[in-house]
Amino acid sequence: MSAEVWLGALQLCLQPSVILFLCIGVCIGTVIGALPGLSATMGIAIMTPITFWFEPADGFAMLMGLWNAAIFAGGISAILVNTPGTPASITQSFDGYSLYRQGKGGLALGINVIYSFIGGIFSTFCLILFSTPIANFTISFNAPEYCMLALFGLSMMVAVSEGSVLKGLILGMAGILLSCVGLDPILSIKRFTFGQTALLGGISFIPVMIGMFGIGEVFYQIYTFRKADQEKELEARKVNLALGRVLPTAKQAKELAVPTLIAAVEGTIIGAIPAAGGDIASIISWGNAKKMSKHPEEYGKGSLEGLAVSSTANNAVIGGAMTTMMTLGIPGDAVTAILIGSLTMYGMQPGIKMFTENASFTAQIMLMMLLANVVFLIFGLATAKISAKVLNVSQPTVWTAVCILCVVGSFALNNTFFDVAIMFAAAVLGFFLKVFKFPNGPFVLGLLLGSMLESNMRRALVMSHGSWATFVTRPVSCVLFIAIILTLCWPVLKAVLRKRKEASAQKAG
Repeated sequence: MSAEVWLGALQLCLQPSVILFLCIGVCIGTVIGALPGLSATMGIAIMTPITFWFEPADGFAMLMGLWNAAIFAGGISAILVNTPGTPASITQSFDGYSLYRQGKGGLALGINVIYSFIGGIFSTFCLILFSTPIANFTISFNAPEYCMLALFGLSMMVAVSEGSVLKGLILGMAGILLSCVGLDPILSIKRFTFGQTALLGGISFIPVMIGMFGIGEVFYQIYTFRKADQEKELEARKVNLALGRVLPTAKQAKELAVPTLIAAVEGTIIGAIPAAGGDIASIISWGNAKKMSKHPEEYGKGSLEGLAVSSTANNAVIGGAMTTMMTLGIPGDAVTAILIGSLTMYGMQPGIKMFTENASFTAQIMLMMLLANVVFLIFGLATAKISAKVLNVSQPTVWTAVCILCVVGSFALNNTFFDVAIMFAAAVLGFFLKVFKFPNGPFVLGLLLGSMLESNMRRALVMSHGSWATFVTRPVSCVLFIAIILTLCWPVLKAVLRKRKEASAQKAG
């Protein structure tokens, strides 16, 4: 993108309304991230339809602020109450809570926000540097490549099936079938509409996401709620230990420089891999840092290095996930899946068109991510010593607020109660999936990528006069086909290798 595009985008990003909505998003994201049980995915799913009332720049500024702040804020509850606020904050509780119990809570909170900022800034610069070359590479893509790309995204069902591949594949197929509702993409014939005009455009993705990740989660929390446990948790949150200083010393910052830089690189790369999220990045980075550390015995017992590495990797995932989403149209994680839906609602399609027809808005998104990191750094440091008060909110109050926002957000999408009904149906489905331990990730992937797979597969077959060889004779589609095979076979190979390793250990024993 040219310098003129960047300059124009910067001027738009510095408008008062954009800065205001960015700050509002950071505040909302901090609260959502800090409250255990709420996640960045839930927050984005709830707030996305509400942003359709605003200008695209204002709406996306709120979403970028919310997302970046929610990931960092997940570490607040991990540090103060040993409960990760978001899945990405799992490893922050390993060292953060121990530091809090040692009277170094302020330093732990400071390291959380500072190194989350560093990880976010690093990955956003990677997004700025590498997204345009990747997008230009996709110019050569045609129907066969996009079909294989969609199939590669769907192959990630195996990765997001949480150990139950069969359940994941079943739900993935259900999502693909649901994506077939509406008009045929080639012939425009009605399919599975049952006479309902509201279904001609298909099942809207946003209400499904709101239902599954919003009210569905609320239903599950109500189902598992125990009042005694809630009262005990609230009492634990009121423990007032001295937080101490917030900023690390120059010596500590110097010692943390190398491991956190490595974590930033790892987090960005892992974020760019479809279906790999902040939880995977933080676990991998924490484990690798422990192996390379001069003091591995401190990890899990209050290591500043362990906490800094986890915090860096968490937010570094965001830039990597956005790179995959904006250039290839494949969601790097659940949040970018929702953002694809948001861009589509604004009439934009991830891929090369984002960098040609919508170059100015694309540059705005990248700059908004940089600004979001700066805002949450300032906000996080300023409120570090009063963060514990955010946690003293009862679960029923949170449930009520979430339900209201879900209903309003679903209705605001198209000003129709049909979307609200879809949202509640998805909420019920999401609740039962959680109760019976079915992963909801594959269902979401199937619904999101099913139409892309079908339309491009049929176009490719029309172009090749019915020859399936077109998917393996073109270089890029062939490479993607090989990647799909490796992705699907990896769990089987992993299981075989594990059994051989166990057998070898038994013989040696």
